Amino acid sequence: MKAVKSYVAHSADKPLEPYQLDRREPEAKDVEIKILYCGVCHSDIHTARNEWGGTMYPVVPGHEIVGTVTRVGSEVSRFKAGDTVGVGCFVDSCGHCKNCKEDNEQYCENGHSQTYNSYLQDHKTITYGGYSTHIVVTEKFVLNVSDKLPLEKVAPLLCAGITTYSPLKHWNVKAGDKLGVVGLGGLGHMAVKIGASMGAEVTVLSRSKSKEKDAQELGAHHFEITTDKSTMERLANSFDFIIDTVSAQHDYNDYLALLNTNGVMIILGVPPTPSDVQAFQLIGGRRSLVGSLVGGIKETQEMLDYCAEHNITSDVEMINIDQINEAYERTLAGDVHYRFVIDMASLK
Repeated sequence: MKAVKSYVAHSADKPLEPYQLDRREPEAKDVEIKILYCGVCHSDIHTARNEWGGTMYPVVPGHEIVGTVTRVGSEVSRFKAGDTVGVGCFVDSCGHCKNCKEDNEQYCENGHSQTYNSYLQDHKTITYGGYSTHIVVTEKFVLNVSDKLPLEKVAPLLCAGITTYSPLKHWNVKAGDKLGVVGLGGLGHMAVKIGASMGAEVTVLSRSKSKEKDAQELGAHHFEITTDKSTMERLANSFDFIIDTVSAQHDYNDYLALLNTNGVMIILGVPPTPSDVQAFQLIGGRRSLVGSLVGGIKETQEMLDYCAEHNITSDVEMINIDQINEAYERTLAGDVHYRFVIDMASLK
């Protein structure tokens, strides 16, 4: 075992604090990574505060990881010391179910191993995430990261990037399609960038007029205020696709009414309580209400390569690790443009 420095939550109601964590030594198929940057995802907050239930304390969050390979196991063939790599939302899966065989490890029928607050496939080893100096991951779940882009801005692509890229690819959003993006936060701003790069006509649907300038700078073609009843009436039957990134409570029916015939609304955010959906909002226009998780490893690598080719990164605000508790509060308040990223060199 190797002792490494990290930041940990010991309970739901206490701030994160420094912690010495034991990482396994690299086995034959393992890659050891020195973490350079780690993004701060809203899921980190949910887990640290046990808002979804099932948090195993102490928990080390973080699943938007970019770093440098320091050591590899004897059977590793794809990586060597010095390579720039990434680790996303999960670090293992069963490998033999239908979904795993089809490169959809995120939907592993036997349960994938998340990067933190989960168990490896031995069902006894708890995983700890990227708020640490090092991590050890099985080779298959390590990703190549291009040095073309600023690495601190690449880190959030490992969650926010793939979470938006995957449904856009799956539902074949293409040039000329009209795409609405609900919410302009960590996920929303990536949906705007990637959707626009695919040629879609992108409209940001927001409750906040103050985000209009940002939306335009990110590549949105239009900006609409959803609190204006007349605006929502005007936009009825307008969109081929809507990506809903909002985790706060809101009415799905308001946005379903904006879809045209055969339109698809894709849910990415997780509101705290279930929403009632009116059947006629779906039946009346043969509309679809669907959901999407992150992508599999193959698709995540595809996304990283796509973003490197198209010069797409996340808009970030850099913090030191001792600012993490403040960053959580600011994330909850919507006071970040648009992703906090921890400079892990600050963990000393």
